[in-house]
Amino acid sequence: MVVAPTLRTVVRRLPLKLSLLTGQDALDRPVRWVAVSELEDPTPFLEGGELVLTTGMRLDAGNAGPYIDRLVGREVTGLGLGVGLGHETIPAELVDAAARAGLPLIEVPRTTPFVAIGKLVSDLIAAEQYDEIRRAFATQGRLTRAALRPEGPRAVIECLARELGGWAVLLDEAGAVRHAAGKGAAAITGLTPELERLRKPAGGSTPATLALSTPQEHVIVQPLGARRVRGFFAVGLGRPFTPVAHTVVNAAGSLLTLAVEHGREHLAAERRVRSAVLRLLLAGETQAGQEALERLGSGLPGGPLVVLAVGGDQEAVLEAAGDEFAVAVDDRVVAVVAADQADKAVSALREHGPVGIGSPVGLDDLRTGVDQADRALTSARRTAGRVVRSADLAGQGLLSLLDPAATTAFSSALLAPLREYGSRADLLESLRAYLACNGHWDAAAQRLGVHRHTLRYRMRRVAELLGRDLDDPAARAELWVALAMTG
Repeated sequence: MVVAPTLRTVVRRLPLKLSLLTGQDALDRPVRWVAVSELEDPTPFLEGGELVLTTGMRLDAGNAGPYIDRLVGREVTGLGLGVGLGHETIPAELVDAAARAGLPLIEVPRTTPFVAIGKLVSDLIAAEQYDEIRRAFATQGRLTRAALRPEGPRAVIECLARELGGWAVLLDEAGAVRHAAGKGAAAITGLTPELERLRKPAGGSTPATLALSTPQEHVIVQPLGARRVRGFFAVGLGRPFTPVAHTVVNAAGSLLTLAVEHGREHLAAERRVRSAVLRLLLAGETQAGQEALERLGSGLPGGPLVVLAVGGDQEAVLEAAGDEFAVAVDDRVVAVVAADQADKAVSALREHGPVGIGSPVGLDDLRTGVDQADRALTSARRTAGRVVRSADLAGQGLLSLLDPAATTAFSSALLAPLREYGSRADLLESLRAYLACNGHWDAAAQRLGVHRHTLRYRMRRVAELLGRDLDDPAARAELWVALAMTG
């Protein structure tokens, strides 16, 4: 789209000495170029938006009206007639026809060469383009400064909406709105199906920009991410996007992509440090762990601590944990929070998966808290409960007196024959149900959903594999502790 001066700007240039005869209400039309023609019908050679200049050599009273109608049909900006050659004055019929059609008609004096008007318009277009480029650079500078602010991406979205005079929205990878700015941003809800096209482009090609237009609104949607889509941003205007506006949008997209990628790299590095800190704390190196956290500008809360073990989507859990100390370990997230903040943290995390809660411990006894939370999480997963506290587990008082490492090693060795017995994983669950029902065959069989004879067979096999008498209370106690410690 050519950035063009208005007809008003051209007419008002004093050196040209142009006189406007008709079309005073249409002076704000853009002049996209100057076309000089003496043809009776120059429209096949026009694109629209031109200021047509002629000496009127082929114009007379009879063809003035049709000539004006053809120019109006081609949507020219105006007509300039040079006097002093073909006509000493502009024919009244031409003036009347232009007035009826609302077409600006300009008298060009003999002393003003057509080339001077062409050069002026060319210079004005170049000046407008330069001004647009200058404004684009200034806008990019403001966007860059916004990206350097602490709130980075949010500041870029707000700056973009303000600079373009429209709306802008930042979305995450799933298409959920993270931040919106400008009036009309609610329109993004209608673009959800289109996001899938950007997320999974045909043929596995690189995701491209999506542009949508209606008579009332024009929207651009771009994916964010260097190697894969990590989010989206959308911009909407009530007018078509100019080339400079496209440049500004692309600049914002680059800044947002850098912010997203840099943020993920920084987050990944911070998570690696936190994982190492957790290993130090569990190994008893509390001072070294705290010093490492201080280098990150964070630390563990003082006073009693509660360990939470959370299942579910680890990314969602880590995000929900916010500023709390949380680490993804194996199949769960381990979070360490102040005891007086445990309920608040559980409320935020329980929506993302089952939660096991340990009892309050000191920093030096963090391993005990982790073991308690893990056993509670195992119970939560097994019973389909959302939240289980270790203090509520039967026998927790006795288990808390045992050395976790030694007890876990003993339990794993004791139950190994059952785990290694082919594919009969049901032996462990059958033993668990049998002990939980205090050896009552009917209750245990009903709990498992099997016939009591089937359960009797399984228990005989368990006794043979373990070399223990299941009627012996001591053997039952050992096996119950082993199951509780290993989950």
